[in-house]
Amino acid sequence: MAGMTVVRWVAGALAAAVGGALLLRSRYVAVKVDGASMEPTLHTGDWVLVHRVRIDRVQRDQIVVFEHPDRHETGNPPWLIKRTLALPGDEVPRDQVPALRHNEERRVPPGALVVLGDNTLASFDSRQAGYFAADTLLGVVVRKLRL
Repeated sequence: MAGMTVVRWVAGALAAAVGGALLLRSRYVAVKVDGASMEPTLHTGDWVLVHRVRIDRVQRDQIVVFEHPDRHETGNPPWLIKRTLALPGDEVPRDQVPALRHNEERRVPPGALVVLGDNTLASFDSRQAGYFAADTLLGVVVRKLRL
């Protein structure tokens, strides 16, 4: 799908950059952005450092990396990178997310995230897909890397 921001694993890139520390490798991963959905914040070719966390450590407006909900379908990228709009327990943002406009729930359910790409014209996100499952979360972006 054109315009989707996809991240690709870079196995051990961070660990190599910090001398192979096992603890860092298990908590952090470097990923490469491919796509336009997070422009102007992130561009194709940018590298970001992702801290592996659970959903209870994510805050609103953080950039997160998670598995594509339809990653097994041909042509879909395995990973997406988006900005969090609403977390479990938050009010459902119906006005910003057409896919949730007629949802009967008042609050985002446990185990779900509402995410958006910064580039609304080139992003597959909650506007089309509704909730994204928190159990597919890789982590939060800590910073851009210069590799």
